[in-house]
This record gives sequence, structure tokens and C-alpha cells, in this order.
Amino acid sequence: MGDAGVGSMLLADTATSVQRFVSVFVGVYVLLIFAYIIASWVPAGSSPTLERVRQFLYDVCEPYLRIFRRVIPPLGPLDLSPIIGVIALYVLERLVNTLIGRIL
Repeated sequence: MGDAGVGSMLLADTATSVQRFVSVFVGVYVLLIFAYIIASWVPAGSSPTLERVRQFLYDVCEPYLRIFRRVIPPLGPLDLSPIIGVIALYVLERLVNTLIGRIL
């Protein structure tokens, strides 16, 4: 029973660590999406540093948001893809964490 208990504890600890990683990853990516949105409101060319940050955020966020832009057309000047993208991330996080929790 001792070896089985240690194995079970190790599996539970690993599952918890993976769940935390997924949660932190989603949280950081959502913050990057929000920063991308805010950076898009600042006029281009205002600062070379801001342009580097804006390019980084574009490179990180745009491929993911493009998936939703293909499905959901913009409503005039309003782009709903970041909202749908954030909701999808949270739903995916819950799904992955639930599946990992069921491993136990």
C-alpha cells in the first residue's frame, strides 16, 4: 500500500501542477490580449519602444484572434473577436482542468 499511496500522491501533485500551469498560461494570455487591445488605441508612430511592444503583442495575439475573425465579422468599427477569444480561453481552461482532475 505504501508504494501505491506514493504513486497516487505523485499523480495528484502532478495533476495539480498541470492545472495551475494551464490556469496561469490562460491568465497571462488574456492579459496579453487586453494589452493588445489597449495598444491598438494608441496612435501609431508615437514611440519606437511602443512600436516594438505593439509588434510583439501583434505577433503573439493576432494568430489566435484571426481564428475568430474568420467566423465572426466585425460589426462596423467594433471587433468582437477578442471578447469571443477570451471567453473561448476560459471555457477551454475549465475543460482541460476538469479533464485533468478526472485523471485522479
